[in-house]
Amino acid sequence: MGQHIVLFHSALGLRPAVSDFAARLRACGHIVQTPDLFDGEVFDNLEDGRRKRDAIGIQALIGRAQAAVASLPNELVFAGFSMGAALAEFLAATRSGARAALLMHGAFDPVDFGIPVWPMVPVQIHYATGDPEVDVGAIRALESAVRTGGASIEVHRYSAGGHLFEDAGLEWQNAESAELMSQRVLTFLAAT
Repeated sequence: MGQHIVLFHSALGLRPAVSDFAARLRACGHIVQTPDLFDGEVFDNLEDGRRKRDAIGIQALIGRAQAAVASLPNELVFAGFSMGAALAEFLAATRSGARAALLMHGAFDPVDFGIPVWPMVPVQIHYATGDPEVDVGAIRALESAVRTGGASIEVHRYSAGGHLFEDAGLEWQNAESAELMSQRVLTFLAAT
């Protein structure tokens, strides 16, 4: 039986790449929700996306993410790309019944979210080495917190591609890394 997954978009909005990724998960038997936190706006560059993110505000985005899952069952896998990874991480750590966190192109130190102890929620992280948008120190902090909390964690680094390398509409896309990430995600979901 498949997982029930909530997949949050990056600061570029709900681009076709997010919908394509969700469709691939659905084709493997998972139920996937893709909340649009940007009211239909999509962007081709991070600067514009960050302006939209900042105009809404981080606390308001967290509120939108919480509202998007409020009527869903407790046993969810929270997944996200970049900015969406932060939202997925936060919800996985704070919402009762979370099954897993799937973080692509980013993670944050749980202490920054006011999370002193990571719950028994497994985590999988994906990012391109050398991606200037990824804080490797935060990934290490999360890794330590997850292990200290007793949950499992997988961290996958990719040598090809850049930030959001699964998005074919972006210049730093890499099909090989995207395919490998998809396979690893599906394996993780099958084992969760």
